[in-house]
Amino acid sequence: MTFDPTLVVGPELLAQHGIGVVAPFDFALDRELWRWTPDDVSLYMTRLPYVPVPVTVEMASALSDQSIVRQATRDVLAPEPLAVAYACASGSFIGGKAGELRLHESMRLAGAPVSTTTSGALVESLRLLDVSRIAVVTPYIDAVTERLVSFLGEYGIEVVSSVGMGLLSHIWKVGYGEIVSAVSSVDGPEAEAVFISCTNVPTYDIIAPLEQMIGKPVLTANQVTMCTALRSMGRSAAGPGQSLVQLAPSTAA
Repeated sequence: MTFDPTLVVGPELLAQHGIGVVAPFDFALDRELWRWTPDDVSLYMTRLPYVPVPVTVEMASALSDQSIVRQATRDVLAPEPLAVAYACASGSFIGGKAGELRLHESMRLAGAPVSTTTSGALVESLRLLDVSRIAVVTPYIDAVTERLVSFLGEYGIEVVSSVGMGLLSHIWKVGYGEIVSAVSSVDGPEAEAVFISCTNVPTYDIIAPLEQMIGKPVLTANQVTMCTALRSMGRSAAGPGQSLVQLAPSTAA
């Protein structure tokens, strides 16, 4: 019997397009990024060099070094991604608005066809949702959380309340229960949405339940990164019940 490949129907026959992902050295949630990704889109992952310091302002600043981001971007260009995403929240807000724009420029100069950063994606997502007042949950120490608040302020986004977990390492081990408790403690009527920072905080499964619980959009670092990168390709993310994902089809480029 002769095998006829035209009879096979499935994801393996779909034309693949890709997103290059530049992640911190300790990023542990590759699988979570894939959960937002359509079947015909691949992720081309690379890691930034190891930095032997805790999760502090110093680490975030090291991760935002333009030369290493430029080199990491080059590293994911061989399979010809349609977009490149810098998937680090603190590394993209630590230098303020100007620092985030410099990261974009570094990625563009490296050859990225389209570039986005987690913090830039957050600002874009809040604008799409017409949100200007948010509550923030972070795993960081106060000094790093304050940099996020300052970054958002440069874009006219007011952080009405925030809570940091004070973690210096192993952020990916934070449990869903801890995140839900933090969101419950920080949310209030003055906040139009809640943002959960850090791409190493797992959130996919709790976004929709949290939105139902508090009655407003819940945005997370990995979610905004993936939604924005996919939107730049004219694609929508996969995330049932998530306000940002539901918005994406009507705003796709």
